[in-house]
Amino acid sequence: MTATADADVLPALRAKVRSAAHPESTPCSHPDTVLAERADGTVVRHADTVAKAHAPDTDPAHLTLRLTAATSHPDILLAPLRPTPAPLHGRLVTFWPYGTPVDPDTPEAAPWEEAAMLLARLHRQPPPRGLPPMRGPAKAAQAIARLRATAPHHPATDRILRAWHTLPAWARAEAPMPDSTTLCHGDLHLGQLVRHPAPLGPWRLIDVDDLGVGVPAWDLARPAAWFACGLLHPDAWTRFLTAYQRADGPAVPANGDPWPVLDVPARALTVQSAALAIAKSTAAGLPLDDAQRSVVDACDRMGGIPPELAGPFPK
Repeated sequence: MTATADADVLPALRAKVRSAAHPESTPCSHPDTVLAERADGTVVRHADTVAKAHAPDTDPAHLTLRLTAATSHPDILLAPLRPTPAPLHGRLVTFWPYGTPVDPDTPEAAPWEEAAMLLARLHRQPPPRGLPPMRGPAKAAQAIARLRATAPHHPATDRILRAWHTLPAWARAEAPMPDSTTLCHGDLHLGQLVRHPAPLGPWRLIDVDDLGVGVPAWDLARPAAWFACGLLHPDAWTRFLTAYQRADGPAVPANGDPWPVLDVPARALTVQSAALAIAKSTAAGLPLDDAQRSVVDACDRMGGIPPELAGPFPK
C-alpha cells in the first residue's frame, strides 16, 4: 500500500463509522474518537459504533471466518455489527458496538475471573470449518524478526535469542501446533475485554485478528508469564487460574501442577515481550522501564535452561 493510501485511511474511517452509526442526514454532535492508530490496526469510535481498519495484509476469507466465530458466540465474544468486512483504501474494515474497557487505574477491580471463565467457554466451542491457526506463535516470531531488524547489536538481543531458541519449533511458528481443533483467542490480555452493553453490561472478549485453532494454553500464557516474571501478584494469578479450572477449561489439568502445560507458552510470551521492549526502546532512544527489564532478565535466566516443564521458569 502506498503512503498516500495509508494516510487516507483515518479520515475515510471516520466517515465510515459516522455513516454506520446513523444516517448522514441525522443531526449529530458526537465527536469521533481515535481509539488506536497503528500499522496493524486503526480504530475509531463514533457514538456507540466502532470501526476498525485491519492490517493491510489481512486475509479477507480468514477475517470473515473470525467474524463468523464471534457472531456464533455472542455470549463470549463481542459480536460484530456486520457479518463481513468492507474494503477501504486497500484495508478491510469491520464494525462493532462500543463496549466499556477495563479501567487501568483500578487494578484491584481487574476482571481476572471473568476473563478466565470466558476463555474456558471459548476453548470448549467448536471452531468454524476452515478457521486458520491462531496467530500467537506467528506474532512471537514477528517480534523476534523486528528485534533482529531494529536492534541486532543491543546487549540484550543475544540473550533474548538464546531464550527463543530453547523453545520447540511450534512455539516459534516453524512447525504446526500440536493442537489444531481448539478454538483460541490468540492474544489474551486485559485490554481484550469490554463490558457490553456499555457501561456495565457483561464482559466480552474483543479483537478477533488472532482468533483461530491451536494450543489453548497460549491464551493463559501472558498472565502466566507476568506471574513468573514477578509482574502479576500471586493472588491475581491464583484467581485467574482457579476460575479457569473451575469453569472446566481444557488447557490445564483441573487439579495438580499446571506448569507442564503452561511453561512453553509462558516462555514464548516472555520472549515476545522482551523482543518488543528492546525494539521499541531502541527506536525511541529511551531506556527500559522496570517491567521491560523484568522480561529481559527472565529471558537471560531462561536462555541457559531449556524448558523442563516443572514449574515457573527459573527465578
